[in-house]
Amino acid sequence: MNPARRHFGCVLCTLAWLAVARGAAAQGASGSFLAPGYRPPAGSDEKGLWSMMDRAERDLQSSRFVVRDPQVNAYVREIVCRLGKDYCADIRIYIVRTPQFNASMAPNGMMEVWTGLLLRCNDEAQLAAILGHEMGHYLRRHTLERYRDARDKSSFGAFLGLGLAAAGVGYAGGLANLALLASIFAYSRDQEREADQIGLELMAKAGYAPLAAPEVWQQLIAESKAGTAESSQNVMFASHPEPEERLATLRERAERLGGGKGERDAGRYRAMLAGVRKQILRDELELRQYGRSEVVLERLLAQSPEDGLLWYGKGEVYRLRGSSGDPELALQAYDKALHAQGAPPETWRSIVMVELKQGRKERAQAAFDSYLKMKPDAPDAGALRMLLE
Repeated sequence: MNPARRHFGCVLCTLAWLAVARGAAAQGASGSFLAPGYRPPAGSDEKGLWSMMDRAERDLQSSRFVVRDPQVNAYVREIVCRLGKDYCADIRIYIVRTPQFNASMAPNGMMEVWTGLLLRCNDEAQLAAILGHEMGHYLRRHTLERYRDARDKSSFGAFLGLGLAAAGVGYAGGLANLALLASIFAYSRDQEREADQIGLELMAKAGYAPLAAPEVWQQLIAESKAGTAESSQNVMFASHPEPEERLATLRERAERLGGGKGERDAGRYRAMLAGVRKQILRDELELRQYGRSEVVLERLLAQSPEDGLLWYGKGEVYRLRGSSGDPELALQAYDKALHAQGAPPETWRSIVMVELKQGRKERAQAAFDSYLKMKPDAPDAGALRMLLE
């Protein structure tokens, strides 16, 4: 499956917001906290905006890109309700299968969490930092301000034409167009700073360690520097203040609110994502941004060195990249996976492929036998047998 198509759900929502931007928000003051249970008055332009978002949400509900795993959905909802219990009933959460780091929240209470974000968080506190930030935008009604600004931009008409054309095919053309979305309709720096502050306060009040927030941003900076040219189109960097500035501000504010004091829950975080981690990792590898993926996996392994699935993923980075020295690095990573916990049966299959490519047929045959022991009904057994013969 083309990884870019996984943006379907989020792009639909973004286009729906933009389609009514000219007429939205003539009523309803921003700058004040949204009241729990709020609905815009009938006949207002804001009501029209919400109605459009409600229709977009119905489309998202039936999207095949929405992750349905009940444990993961209940877990993310638990964190959201812990951060803002008074608003729990107003927020609907959709986990969207997209291998990029992002989350967003519509003015009607629809929250999207991309699976690339779930892969990159070290623990529950880091996820809470991102969710709290998005709730900050929602509570302060920043989207309404953004619409007002967007309708007056000379670029709005041209961009809206792009958006509507993309809506006709249900796909906005990948990360390049998503970066264009973010750059034209980005929140202001003041709005981002305010959302950061609200998110930190929500975290601290809920008992999470505020320092998790600047950690997330530091991780993204390191990943971006190690990535391919596509890193320059990172949606998060396109729509937020300068990374270094934001990192310093977040650290300062987090220290004021308690710093590293509070819950992190790394073990619980990994356990609650158990049902989707393998698919999330597979989607990351399909992007073939190996420098970026290597940085992510090395960071996660530094925290969880006994995680067999992560070692398998690191081996896959080397196997798929195939540069000089990568085959042996792949085999070393697979060996660590097999001696750790949770290595998937596909580890042996990958060893078969590497050993065959290196001309070591006997080793490949032994790995194939081990693969069948772990997965007797492997659908690719016949194809592997043909390669070995």
